Amino acid sequence: MTTANQTAASPAVDAPAEAPAEAPVSAPADAPAVLAEISGMLRTMLDEYGLDDIEITMETRFTEDLELESIDLVTLASSLEARYGRQVNFAEFVADLELDEIIDLTVGQLVEYVVRCLRAARER
Repeated sequence: MTTANQTAASPAVDAPAEAPAEAPVSAPADAPAVLAEISGMLRTMLDEYGLDDIEITMETRFTEDLELESIDLVTLASSLEARYGRQVNFAEFVADLELDEIIDLTVGQLVEYVVRCLRAARER
């Protein structure tokens, strides 16, 4: 027989199963691996525009070099969340920047942010 207290306690026991929002254990925490993953995300986006021959490095700027617009950054944010979970929050990262910093944002800055987030998550 199940009582109300037993039913209420059950979701607490099941709570760890809600962890898929966190990044997979295999998420890399080093800059070269994260750069490779973010470059892949960007190449997928750029492919849609027929721009598949652009070199992506740590110094590559989203706006000037890749000519990404705000909607493209929303797409990138979605790709980042799908890959790394909630621990990498692109919107939160960009919210802390001034407009001129967003315009000059480099792939390297994003890579460094992702690496910090993944390392912080592993330390928890």
